[in-house]
Parts: sequence; C-alpha cells; structure tokens
Amino acid sequence: MLSWLFDRKSQNTLDFAHICIDIHSHVLPGIDDGVQTIEESLAMLRRMQTLGFKKIVTTPHVMWDCYRNTPEIILDRLEEVRSAANIAGIDLQVDAAAEYFIDEHFIELLRTEQPLLTLPGNRLLVELPYTTPLLNTSENLFSIIQYGYQPVLAHPERYTYFFSDLSIYKKLVDQGCELQLNALSSSGHYGENISKTAEWLLKNNLITFIGTDAHRTQHLDQISKNNKNRKMLEYPFQNEKLLSI
Repeated sequence: MLSWLFDRKSQNTLDFAHICIDIHSHVLPGIDDGVQTIEESLAMLRRMQTLGFKKIVTTPHVMWDCYRNTPEIILDRLEEVRSAANIAGIDLQVDAAAEYFIDEHFIELLRTEQPLLTLPGNRLLVELPYTTPLLNTSENLFSIIQYGYQPVLAHPERYTYFFSDLSIYKKLVDQGCELQLNALSSSGHYGENISKTAEWLLKNNLITFIGTDAHRTQHLDQISKNNKNRKMLEYPFQNEKLLSI
C-alpha cells in the first residue's frame, strides 16, 4: 500500500508531496484565463500547500491573440502575489515562467532572441492548438532546441489530431522534447479519449513531468479527490529533480 499517496488529514485526498513542484498553473491574477483576484490566488496557494507541494512555477499564457503577456507583466504580478502570500503566512515558494503558444509572435521572440521566462533548467513550456495541427510542429520544437532551450510540451494528451497516429508522441520525445501531463487528464476532466491517451502515454514511458494546469481551486479539488489519479501518481515523474536546478 502506497501510504504516501494520501495526506494525513483524509484518506480521500491525494498527497503530492513526493512530486514536490508543480510546473504548470495559472495563479497570477487578471492576466489570463486563470484566477482574477489576489484573494483567489491566495486560495489556490493555500490549497496547493495542503496538497503537499513545496514549490510552484506558475505559467501564465502568452498567446498573442488573447493574452499579450510579457516578462515584465508576469514578474510584476508575481511580486504582488508573493507579497500577499507572505503577509498571509503561506509557506510555499512561488516562481513564474510562462506557457507559450507556438504562433508567429512566439517564433519572432525566438528569432530575435528576446528574453523568455523559463522553467528550471532553461526549459520552455509551450503549447499547440487543441484541434487544428500546425504544419511544422516538429520544426518549431526543434528550433527551440537550436536557440538553446529545452522544449516541454504542455498537455500533449489534449491534442486530438495526434490520436490517429500515437507514434507522433515517441517521435517528439526522440527529437528531444519533454512531455508534461495534466493531472486533470487522468481524472477524466477533459473527456474519455483524452484520459485514455494520458494512460497510453504513461504506459509507454513518454511523460517526463506532471502539472496541475489548475486555473481555480475547483481544479485542485478535482485532482486530489479523484481515485483515478492514485495509479497515475505511481508513475516516476521527474518533477523533483527540478528543485535542485
């Protein structure tokens, strides 16, 4: 029995302490589709702390058609949240990177070598369109490596156009891309097909990191109380190694 899967307060709540760090969330208020107020940010941080996380690297969207976030905007909001968390007595290390949508703006940022917000180890968290594939996904991910970054593809299980040929996932990994699974996917939050793809990726040892991708406290509640996530947490994710970078 893996007793560490459950916290001491309730056998119905999963404990993420062995994961240590969440590398995908949306807890900076008012700059994307995540939380909208400082109060909501603090509620998220408290919940993440009770789940056992020691550190989070929150990742606001940079998607130029919707969320025109810059490093300055993100880091300014990060300091506001850190200050409020300190006053509230929340003992959780909070850093920020970004979730970059691969679009023309992102490619221009790479090409002109603009400063980008990264996860530990100079990793860039990137996302693709959900339903319409890019014509040059592999080339764009390889270009990230050429510019000196390690690409981490957010929630690959949610890109439905890959479902017809699951071998694409192994090709991406073989080309040097790390894959980050959403904990919500295994819980069935996004639908049965996405849940099945998440399970397939885990069984084939293609996932490097797990992230909550939480946008509100309800997401965290769903992640922690869904029994399907018990088996998922037995997978050897590599989140913990990021704490030493």
